[in-house]
Amino acid sequence: MRYLLFSLVLVSFFKSKAQVDQSQTGAWYMYFYNHQFKESQFGIQGDFQYRDWQGLGDKEQLLLRSGFTYTPKDSGIMFTLGYGHITSGVPGENDDTSSENRIYQEALFSQKLGSRFYLTHRFRYEQRFVENQDFRTRYRYNLFLNVPLNKKELAPKAVYAALYNELFINGQQDIGDGRTVEFFDRNRTYLGLGYVLNSNIRFQLGWMNQKTNIWGKGQLQLSMHHKI
Repeated sequence: MRYLLFSLVLVSFFKSKAQVDQSQTGAWYMYFYNHQFKESQFGIQGDFQYRDWQGLGDKEQLLLRSGFTYTPKDSGIMFTLGYGHITSGVPGENDDTSSENRIYQEALFSQKLGSRFYLTHRFRYEQRFVENQDFRTRYRYNLFLNVPLNKKELAPKAVYAALYNELFINGQQDIGDGRTVEFFDRNRTYLGLGYVLNSNIRFQLGWMNQKTNIWGKGQLQLSMHHKI
């Protein structure tokens, strides 16, 4: 009986160490790039992200993602086929990590409403190979809105408001060994300020709230957007 009680206490201790502190603001540091091959409808794009549970020192994720793009002539839409590798950490003092390999397909198109409202729609379908889980898929839709504040366009030296909301839906709910996930995966809502340095580089600083079925947490986001 004593051994059983000791085991329960030990399990509870390690479980509590891995819980997400919802009152603690995390931070995501992100670099996005894209490049269109000269006189071609093909290109590359991707992003490198370091995500931390507390700002620095408690790794949430390291995400490396790149893909090939294709933009049909006069279509206004860009398609991407890409691959990502994600290393995820555990909140708290635990240094354990898990890995994921991910293939994704994406469609992205933009539109302008009036003279100042820049909308971008992104649809993404992911095939996920998560360590110690069965094959998974996920559907994502992100709506971005950028609004210049001191200029009428997103031109150099423009300061702009940046907003987005992204919804994640799981394709499979059974992930193996009797484990399941919900149909709803998560939602991210972001509000920030951006600055257009020149025609190729923009910066953003903002706050994002991420909600899952289990927890919700605020994240600071610092990002660089680079047209190579």
